[in-house]
Order: sequence, then C-alpha cells, then structure tokens
Amino acid sequence: MVRKMIILVAVAVAAMGGTAGAVVSPSPSPQAVTQQDRDFLVQAHQSNLTEIESSKTALEKTAGQQDRKVTKTVRKLAKRFIKDHKKLDKAVRRVADQLGVKLPDTPNTEQRKQLDQLSALSGAEFDRAWISAELHGHHETLAAVEQEIENGSSPEVKKLATVAKPIVQEHIDLLLKAERASTPSPSESAGPSESPSLPESPSPSES
Repeated sequence: MVRKMIILVAVAVAAMGGTAGAVVSPSPSPQAVTQQDRDFLVQAHQSNLTEIESSKTALEKTAGQQDRKVTKTVRKLAKRFIKDHKKLDKAVRRVADQLGVKLPDTPNTEQRKQLDQLSALSGAEFDRAWISAELHGHHETLAAVEQEIENGSSPEVKKLATVAKPIVQEHIDLLLKAERASTPSPSESAGPSESPSLPESPSPSES
C-alpha cells in the first residue's frame, strides 16, 4: 500500500514538473530594433498620412474645376497617391506592430502646418502649391528610404524601404512632369506688349 502511494506521488510530481516546465519555458524574444529602424517606421508612417490627407484635399479643392489641364493632372495624381500610400502604410503598420514600435496618430508639426497652408489656397495657385509640396515631401521620403536601405538593421524594415523606393521615385517623376506642365511658358508669362500679335484681317470697308 505504501509502495503504491509512493508511486502515485512520484507520478504526480513528474506531471507537475512537466507542466511547470511548459509554463516557464521562455517565449521567443522580440527582435531587437535599432533607433534607425524605429525612426524610419515613424517617418514613413507620418509621410504616408500626410500624402493621403494632402491628396484628399486636392480632390476636394479641384472638384468641378477640371477645365484646366494642370488641375486634371493634379486630380489624377491625387487618386494615385491615395491608393499607393494607403498600401505602403498598411505594410508599415503591420511591421511596426510585429516589432513593437508605437506609431503616432497624426502627421508631425511641420507636415500639419503645410497641410493647413494648402487648405487655404484654391484654383491654379493651389495646383502649383500642391505639386511643389508633394515634390518636397516625396524627396524627403526618398532620402529616408535610401538611408534605411543603407543603415537599417531589421530585415523587415529594410524590405519596406526597398519596396517603397521605386514607388516613391515614380511619384517624383510624375510630379516633375506635372510641375513642368504647370509652369507658364515664356510666351504665356510675357506682358501684353511683348506678346506676338497676329495681323488684323481687313474690315469689309477696307477690302
């Protein structure tokens, strides 16, 4: 009887030991993320938020004003940017969540100021300012992307930058083309006295 009890206790202890071992076994530690990686995730996220909001503003400001060629281009680019930056930001948020990096909810102070300035404009002035602001923002993003590719440590974050680079570069190319189209040619910017004039047709009395 005593021997039987000893055997039962031994089995119970062994079972408890196995359970305890399973409970305290360490879970995989999260991957270490450098400050460079963290900064890139935050900057990329805020840039995406800015581009999306700026492009939505462009669609609102240009609604019903598509008689200008440049305005049509702005609307086309704005729709493209919303789609592309939403897709890029979805990937940024997924990786940030995996790596435990907390992202801000809004653009930074300077980006917010720029968005407010754009909101105060309209017409052709808005078109030119929007293109200029988008070029500035995309150039900053491209610089951050290239820095992450060169100096980043996390494979996941570096992959984000690698995927984003050709998209951001294509946006810049499209914006440069739009900027050239929005710049008045010398003949258009010349004053009335400098504009070439066509010879007047003779009036019926002169013919």
